[in-house]
This record gives sequence, structure tokens and C-alpha cells, in this order.
Amino acid sequence: MAHKVARQILHLADIPFEDVRVSYHDWPPMKPTTPFGQLPVLEVDGEQLPTSYAIFRYLAKEFGFNGQTAFETAWVDALADQHADYFNEIKPLFFVLWGFAQGDRTTMVKEIGAPARDKYFPLLEKIAKDNGLNGHFVGESLTWVDLLIAEHVGTVHQHLPGFLSAYPNVIKTVNKINSTPRLKEWIEKREPTAF
Repeated sequence: MAHKVARQILHLADIPFEDVRVSYHDWPPMKPTTPFGQLPVLEVDGEQLPTSYAIFRYLAKEFGFNGQTAFETAWVDALADQHADYFNEIKPLFFVLWGFAQGDRTTMVKEIGAPARDKYFPLLEKIAKDNGLNGHFVGESLTWVDLLIAEHVGTVHQHLPGFLSAYPNVIKTVNKINSTPRLKEWIEKREPTAF
């Protein structure tokens, strides 16, 4: 799901790009040609940049989605790092929801999903409120962490309706993010993916 953030930044910045999706069949021979043997990889002028967050930070800095001040940029990074910690905790549940792993959905929601949610989303709820419910989690302009959180919340709603109902400030903020005209256009036209 996070891979969509790079595409969103490029669309928002009106930057043409080639969206190369690698099939399971094509991945094994391609794997050794990537810097870390994993995807995603952003290629710019023949050079490869690996890992999602490095790609997001690079694109955000290039195209103005990293905060308006150095302090905001630091907060964007801090919130993104917090999101990464949360996602590492909840990832086993999503692997089951996406069909990549076996497990009892109900048990995993209770034992993995709820504790991870209840540690992370109260922080987001407070951050959204403290930022004035202005449609951003940091500052007054759209940042890559807004896109990251909005994309994740959309995925949660898709697979676990009602799971985030106790966090109305997060939902309001995400709805405002998703109503950004260029982003809304991208969401309506994007190619559907499983995750």
C-alpha cells in the first residue's frame, strides 16, 4: 500500500513517470539487479533509489511535500517513523488480510491489530486535533506523511470497516486530505491493487 505514496506525489507534482509493476514471475531474475534485493525501487536518470521511505523523502523534498520549514520536515519524519513502528507491529494481521499468510482473522485483530491501533491512533488523534483539524497532520500544507496515513486508513477501512471509528479526528483529517483536488482525481483514476 505504501508504494502508492510515491505515485501520488508524482501525480500531485504533475511529473510524468513510468509506473512499472513487477509480476511474481518477473521478480526472481530482477531481484539481483536491485540495490537491496527488494522493491520498491525508484529509477531517476538511470540511478536506482531503494526503500519506500527513502523514495518518499526524496520525492517530497524534490517536489515540496516535506513540510514548509525544517521543523515541520522533522515532524513529518518523526510521524513517518512512528507509522513505520506501528506498521511493523500490525503487519502480520495485514499479511493475513491480504492472503499472504495463514491465521485466524478474528484472533489476530484482537491480539495484534487492536493493541497496535490503540498505541498509535491516539497519538494521531491528538496530533490531528493539535494541528487544528486543518486537513494535515503537520503544518498547513500537504506532506508525504499525510499521504502515507491517508492511504493506510483507506486500506484499514477496506479490510476492517469500523476498526478506526474511535478516532474521528483522524478520519476527518484523512477525508480532507483525500478531498485535495489532484489527489481525489488520482484516487478515482488509479489502477486498483490488492494492497
